[in-house]
Amino acid sequence: MTLIEPVKKEPGNPPVTKKYGSALRLWHWLNAIVISGSLITVLINSTILKSRKSAPIVLSAMQQDSAKVTLKQAQTAVHALGDKVWDIHVYFGYGLTALLLLRIIAEFFQFADQKFIRRFKKAWEQFFVIKKEREQARHDLVVKGIYIVFYALLVIMVVTGLCLAFDDDLSFMKKIGNNIKDIHGFCMYLILVFITVHIAGVFLAERKDSKGIVSDMINGG
Repeated sequence: MTLIEPVKKEPGNPPVTKKYGSALRLWHWLNAIVISGSLITVLINSTILKSRKSAPIVLSAMQQDSAKVTLKQAQTAVHALGDKVWDIHVYFGYGLTALLLLRIIAEFFQFADQKFIRRFKKAWEQFFVIKKEREQARHDLVVKGIYIVFYALLVIMVVTGLCLAFDDDLSFMKKIGNNIKDIHGFCMYLILVFITVHIAGVFLAERKDSKGIVSDMINGG
């Protein structure tokens, strides 16, 4: 009697699902570049091109070349350079606006397990409903909560920044323009706090139980 032996089949390679989609990874690094560039322009104007400190230096340098320049003229020159840097700051603001819109659009087209809202909901249910592995769930919930605050800050920065960029066309800016500027500047400091916390968190995660988190944001995980 002939025995019929089953044919052994090698399992095919299952489709690989990335932890982070390509759109999210591209957005992350572009956003890092745009925010860094925006902050650098603020730093330049608040230090190097601060007219009270820089104008005497410019005046001294020009007088060494026998140029007849007054302090007021030097201040005007420094102020003009500062305006050019602010123009670059505005362009970075437009870039941040575009990236924020792309992030909102990408949320609707990502795989279900890559969507931020779904991950936040999962962490919420894990901590408050299922109540298992609550320590990890608490950590995930705190991290997601911090990101919600960050996205809210981005929205405020974009809205207030656009108001400042188009203040001549917006009638209400004559009354509350200074308040809008203060809110914009305050949010900038909060974003600096987020960046510090984010970098510190990534550093600690790499040293503990989440090794490769940086490379995951590069190759997808």
